[in-house]
Amino acid sequence: MPIVFIMKKQQLQSENSNSELKTSKMELILFNDDVNSFDFVIECLIEVCEHEPEQAEQCAITAHFKGKCGIKSGSLNELTPMNNELNKRGISTVLA
Repeated sequence: MPIVFIMKKQQLQSENSNSELKTSKMELILFNDDVNSFDFVIECLIEVCEHEPEQAEQCAITAHFKGKCGIKSGSLNELTPMNNELNKRGISTVLA
């Protein structure tokens, strides 16, 4: 599955866009799928994103009913390894 990076317009227009992308706030988005079980998604969010069990469960439920859920905010450098690991495990996520 290809990794998709979605950048905010203001970040692209910045003079120092490269350094700003590494430090500006991004969001890791979880998408609903019909492949992974709730338990597996919850387990991955706990292990990879260091969520508390209740937080992981709420994110999984929100993604299931709304189609997607913001699961973590942080810098590009912080979120990229999490995004890559979740994708390796078959969980559909992107950075926005």
